[in-house]
Amino acid sequence: MLIRIQGGRVVDPTAGRDAVGDVWIENGRVVAASERAPDQTIDATGCVVMAGGVEVHSHIAGGNVVMSRLLLPELYASEAAPEGHPFAHAGGSAAWIGANYARMGYTIAVEPAMPPANALSTQLELADIPLLDRGALTVMGNDDHLLQLLRQREGKAAVRDLVALAVATSRGLGVKCINAGGASAFKDGMLKLSLDEEIPVYGLSTRKIMTALLDAVEEIGVPHPLHVHCNNLGIPGADESFVDTLEAAEGRRIHFAHAQFYAYGVSDPENPATGGFRSAAERITEAMEKHPNATFDVGQVAFGQTVTISLDILRQFAGRKGANPKKWILTAGDAEGGGVVPFLYKPRGAVSSLQWAIGLELMLLSKEPERTILTTDHPNGGPFTDYPHIIHLLMDKEKRDREIAGLHKVIGERSGLCAIEREYSFSEIAQLTRSGPAKLLGLTDRGHLREGARADVAIYRDDRDRTAMFARAKCVLKDGVTIVEDGEVVAWTSGRTLELDVESDKAMVARSETYLQDRFGAGLSSFAVPDEAFPKADVFEEVACLA
Repeated sequence: MLIRIQGGRVVDPTAGRDAVGDVWIENGRVVAASERAPDQTIDATGCVVMAGGVEVHSHIAGGNVVMSRLLLPELYASEAAPEGHPFAHAGGSAAWIGANYARMGYTIAVEPAMPPANALSTQLELADIPLLDRGALTVMGNDDHLLQLLRQREGKAAVRDLVALAVATSRGLGVKCINAGGASAFKDGMLKLSLDEEIPVYGLSTRKIMTALLDAVEEIGVPHPLHVHCNNLGIPGADESFVDTLEAAEGRRIHFAHAQFYAYGVSDPENPATGGFRSAAERITEAMEKHPNATFDVGQVAFGQTVTISLDILRQFAGRKGANPKKWILTAGDAEGGGVVPFLYKPRGAVSSLQWAIGLELMLLSKEPERTILTTDHPNGGPFTDYPHIIHLLMDKEKRDREIAGLHKVIGERSGLCAIEREYSFSEIAQLTRSGPAKLLGLTDRGHLREGARADVAIYRDDRDRTAMFARAKCVLKDGVTIVEDGEVVAWTSGRTLELDVESDKAMVARSETYLQDRFGAGLSSFAVPDEAFPKADVFEEVACLA
């Protein structure tokens, strides 16, 4: 079937394209303009046409997501929850997730924290999400087998083979590292961990663990850089951990998760004991400019009730004191552990207002939006459904100023947001939400509208109210099939689960089988994600490693 999207303003920064024109589609792919009459014409006059949005960091499946629903049933079932809130309509269900991403023009979403021991249940939950292609990042950095190899100094090859096996058996799309060594340190009574502090039992440091994973990811050829959640998230002075970790990468590719939660400088460096923090967004962006090997997603805060979900048990244990409502769950499992802590971001509150400002400041200071990915770290900073509002704030200085006027005065005192005049263009929004995240994940046929791209296309009515514009797309196509019209789902299609094409070393397979049997009384087959778990033959799509 030949489709012509006609007369829209086509925005594709990868092709330097921002002009009125057409997009042609055939057999689920973007094709060159044809002299044949199209079988279907979509009138995009007065609209902006972009590639489908790509989400790199959203907690939409897995054990902690399930626990959050058990902990907060009153929020998930609340009839008072407004339209578009993550707790509305049996909030967080697979259909809700797929539909709300699709309505905004997104066609891919990635769960960033899949422990190998929990891979099967996570992948099954992801496969239930309709309309989207989806994937997950395999979490390593606190598991005993890896730390044993490092303690015994077995070398890079052994670590590489274990990482490759973990990605292959969990069918991951990349590798995530969360406060490496922090879970073990917590069990030995440590409540804070620095990059070079020794972790009891293993005699390692976060630097040594992270460096080993950086090397393994490079040697395997994982397209997505090591996805790093640093030490000391969310505390004054967290910017030191960010910059130290950035420098520790020593030029290797690295991606930082939810950078907003690290852009916290000590408010009074001369008297740090007085407490408080100020924006370190300028320091973070300057450091990023010096390290082109690095990218980050933002973790923008959105005001309102949410729940923090993390495998960083050190920070979740500390964060339990601020739980709102006052109930929480912590788990100290064999590897990652973690916890679920409800949180309320208050628009009149000094801390929440400053966090909100810092995220915007990071994006507005960035000279390279393609290396600066829009996320809310859903649901940690707030719901992904707030993306249209965030985009509006980035594109409209007057809108920002009006919003700032209603917030706490600390924004003007401890951040530089008020002085920033910049307004994002459509092309920069496309870099922030399309081409940048697709490139980051190694998805060469997504995030753009060049010939050969998958026909994942979002069409928006050009409206000065950017919130309304990006909240309800006029039309969304997934693989050339219209799935959304006028902000409503019209075709409930099933997407693909994306996985990395990686081979497992036979010797490491045997070794891991023995390790798992000794430790758990169950072998690799108990932790692997088999084809048989998924009824549709095309549910998985392999993504090639880098050459």
